[in-house]
Amino acid sequence: METSVVDAPDRGRFEVRLGERVVGLASYHVENGVMTLPHTEVDPGVGGRGIGSALVAGVLDAARERGLHVLPYCSFVRHYIQQHPDYVELVAEDDRPHFGLATAQA
Repeated sequence: METSVVDAPDRGRFEVRLGERVVGLASYHVENGVMTLPHTEVDPGVGGRGIGSALVAGVLDAARERGLHVLPYCSFVRHYIQQHPDYVELVAEDDRPHFGLATAQA
């Protein structure tokens, strides 16, 4: 089944879908050029299949396309950025120490 990441701005979240079924979400808020990412969740029934990673990559790619910085309050998003340092540049340099990303290199 096809996995897709869809922005649902009226609900303040990105959704990850398997076919037509929503199996996860990442809540967000955008203000003054910054996307705050407080929470992600994925249905445990589809865990271990990379769906959470696909969701976060989709969210971060959207932030990059929109020219936004991100505040990764969600620990899953922070961990993903640590594992994929090409996304570190999305976190403003002054904010990186707060999120444990000070030593990450883009």
